[in-house]
Amino acid sequence: MIKSVLIFNQLGKPRLIKFYEQIGTTLQQEILREIHALVAKRPDTLCNFLEGCHSMGSDSRIVYRHYATLYFVFVVDSSESELGILDLIQVFVEALDRMFENVCELDLIFHFDEIHYILMEVVEAGMVIETNLAEISRAVNEGKQLIKPASEHSRLGIGALRGFV
Repeated sequence: MIKSVLIFNQLGKPRLIKFYEQIGTTLQQEILREIHALVAKRPDTLCNFLEGCHSMGSDSRIVYRHYATLYFVFVVDSSESELGILDLIQVFVEALDRMFENVCELDLIFHFDEIHYILMEVVEAGMVIETNLAEISRAVNEGKQLIKPASEHSRLGIGALRGFV
């Protein structure tokens, strides 16, 4: 099971935090600091797996990829395949690239809602539900089409109310 998905920059500033277990915010921040300390000091020539995050339990494993200025980190239990999770990180990053055309840190900051939606298409409740990039893109685009008319109707409603005031 996937316990959490974290994206942070080289300074440890979180850009996405998603926990699939109920954890308090102070413990979440402690976990983020601990993982950043472990991952940021490792050279890119070492493998992308780490045993255990003390705050997440003894059976936790950290699987991560470093892209430019961002670290994509999945904390998983011992039942998950590290290579499978590395592939999942690649799928997630490629899905982000499809939506934002060469995703960067600013995309994660200004479009956090879309990032969470893409992640929800890939992982739900700590379980992988989709790895096909075409299906992920299709679902995200359908979601955008549903949101677009709703926002247009709300603008019309607000504008109409202003005319009566």
